[in-house]
Amino acid sequence: MVFKKLLGSLGVGGPTVDTVLDGPVLPGSMLTGHVRLRGGKADFDVEHVTLDFEARVEAERGDEEHHGTVVFDRHTVAGGFRLAAGEERDVPFAVPVPWETPVTELYGRPVGTVLGVRTELAIAGARDKGDLDPLAVRPLPVQEAVLDAFGRLGFGLRSADLELGHIRGSGQRLPFYQEIEFAPAPQYAHAVNEVEVTFLAAPDGMEVVLEADKRGGLFSAGHDVVTRFHVAHHDVAERDWTAEVDSWMRQLVEHHGARQAHHGVRHEGHGIHHEGHLPGGGHRSGPGMGTVVAAGAAGVAAGVVGGLVAAEVVDEIGDFFEGDED
Repeated sequence: MVFKKLLGSLGVGGPTVDTVLDGPVLPGSMLTGHVRLRGGKADFDVEHVTLDFEARVEAERGDEEHHGTVVFDRHTVAGGFRLAAGEERDVPFAVPVPWETPVTELYGRPVGTVLGVRTELAIAGARDKGDLDPLAVRPLPVQEAVLDAFGRLGFGLRSADLELGHIRGSGQRLPFYQEIEFAPAPQYAHAVNEVEVTFLAAPDGMEVVLEADKRGGLFSAGHDVVTRFHVAHHDVAERDWTAEVDSWMRQLVEHHGARQAHHGVRHEGHGIHHEGHLPGGGHRSGPGMGTVVAAGAAGVAAGVVGGLVAAEVVDEIGDFFEGDED
């Protein structure tokens, strides 16, 4: 990789920085890598080197979708040293990845969610956010099992995006949540238009929130229904996830509101999404990130590996990292 010049508040001739991330990560794991610093034309006192985890999010306001960037975690990895003119210094780091960090890829293919790690270098009171690198996040085993089960049941993966706001009644910690949208399987197409899956992972397990756009009947209008389940990390290999997810869908379609136990999975038939407000970010109206891949009855794996990333997903990634390439 080429060192990226910091030409803003530090001025021409200042230090340069390049951050290298070590491969994809899992939610709740450690992100490792190193920051490469090269001194400028003079000596500089480095106050701190900080990594910001950034996400491209959207918030719906009426008929418009407003887009912006949210910093959802921050780590100082070095500081308090002098960087001599022309000196090259390598700063290794290992920082925790929040458990609720959204998934950006499935089976090696992007799903449309865009995350990045931005490096901030502070020198003599001046700060420059100069280096932004894409952050690739793979699903936890239980997340992968649930998504694969949807594919095996015949649901088609449409898109994945980040909504600013909180899910009422959940233990959500980040200021946004990920919605992974599926087209309905044939056996549910008569009842729902689409299904959205949200994962809220934590050290002791994961909350799975399902929201369906139910079709209207002869004497009733269509409406959204939400239900949630809690699953553990430790028994992924012991469950029949296809049967489990099929059971969740049947409960969602029937919309039993009472609290109940189902094969060791806690179920709640209530809770809705709250809208959020972007903190001064830009806005853009129009469609979301678009169709990502098609996952047929053979499962999400075959659908993702054999599918093509939609052009609008590439555009979102390009917009997010625009101006950070040499």
